Amino acid sequence: MRWFWIDKFIEFESGKQAKSVKNVSLAEEHLHDHFPGFPVMPCSLIIEGMAQTGGILLGESHKFKYLVFLAKVPKFKSHRPVRPGDQLIYTATLTDARDEGGMTSVTAHCEEELVAEAEIVFAHLSPEDAGVPGGVDQKNVVEIGLAGLLAETEIAD
Repeated sequence: MRWFWIDKFIEFESGKQAKSVKNVSLAEEHLHDHFPGFPVMPCSLIIEGMAQTGGILLGESHKFKYLVFLAKVPKFKSHRPVRPGDQLIYTATLTDARDEGGMTSVTAHCEEELVAEAEIVFAHLSPEDAGVPGGVDQKNVVEIGLAGLLAETEIAD
């Protein structure tokens, strides 16, 4: 099962920067347990939304030639809780792109307020090195998901 922690892209500048949106809703099951009576989006899911935004930016810069995996998060800082009703805007800037992987700098804002920031490092792996079973086409997952997320977004060069 795949989980998308972004709803759509609102800007996409190939090889440079991307902005995506995540609408936080009380309809999301994880918010009922985290925390009862004071629902907060877990920081791990904010990081995942940041990584999905940055990872797709990196992957697209190489025309999805590689499978992109989150390798590490050397820097993350949360500035305030994210609650139901908030709309997160993730802005990822590609700071390094190589054949073996890359790095993005990502911020999360609610309106004009900075709520989180991170540096995220990615690794490129072959399907064999990633342990993807034979016959499973990971490209379809990325292309189908990306098509939906980029549906109304023009990719600028």
